[in-house]
Amino acid sequence: MGYEFATYEKKGRIAIVTINRPERMNALHPPAHFELHDIWNDFEQDPEVWIGVLTGMGDKAFSAGNDLKYTAEHGRDMVRMAESGFGGITNRTTCWKPIIAAVNGFALGGGFEMALACDIIVAADHARLGLPEPRVGLMAGAGGVHRLPRMIPHKIAMGYMLTGRHMTAHEAHQWGIVNEVVPLAALVSTVDKWVQDILACAPISVRASKQAALMGLGYPLDVAMQMNYSEATRMRHSQDTIEGPRAFAEKRQPNWQAR
Repeated sequence: MGYEFATYEKKGRIAIVTINRPERMNALHPPAHFELHDIWNDFEQDPEVWIGVLTGMGDKAFSAGNDLKYTAEHGRDMVRMAESGFGGITNRTTCWKPIIAAVNGFALGGGFEMALACDIIVAADHARLGLPEPRVGLMAGAGGVHRLPRMIPHKIAMGYMLTGRHMTAHEAHQWGIVNEVVPLAALVSTVDKWVQDILACAPISVRASKQAALMGLGYPLDVAMQMNYSEATRMRHSQDTIEGPRAFAEKRQPNWQAR
């Protein structure tokens, strides 16, 4: 299926999603939201795809967030999106496949919220990130006001959210929001290194780890450690838990099956 506002490419076990509205700094309007909703649905449901990468077209913007020109032209009541949230991803809280954000420029408002919804962020050194919604009479309601204070010190998060200030890629790395900052020319190869390191792991173990980490965050440690996690149960009954030790003993690369 072809898409107008995003490209969707599968390369082996990897799905690459590229927001394709460079003329609007990859800002999203309702048709783009629904396209991305369909794309992420396919990613989540395709058993042959194990890792997602999200980026933006061009070298200026990952995504500038909500298309304010569209909002001004059509009215705020016409700004709609699917139940999966901004860009089809910010409300997608039960997808246990890992997703990497390749931030190739501005990631502002909903753009930053999409990146925060990913598991790993690699940013080009010229990128700037932030939640400037209050400066245009809005708030970072696509998860930004909830995710950011969970990721960095409370006062720092409040400082950014209440002023709408941008942070540089290096500042985001300093606060632990971004995993790695590299020159733009090295962004693709650096993301690929992260992808290959994840692919070296059993996919079902990766998903179990992601699920337990995210679902356990809201509980005291002793409770979180005793909770039952569906992906961990699947992992314990999977062939990969047999293949991993066997491959190690035989000094060869494992042949993961994700089942």
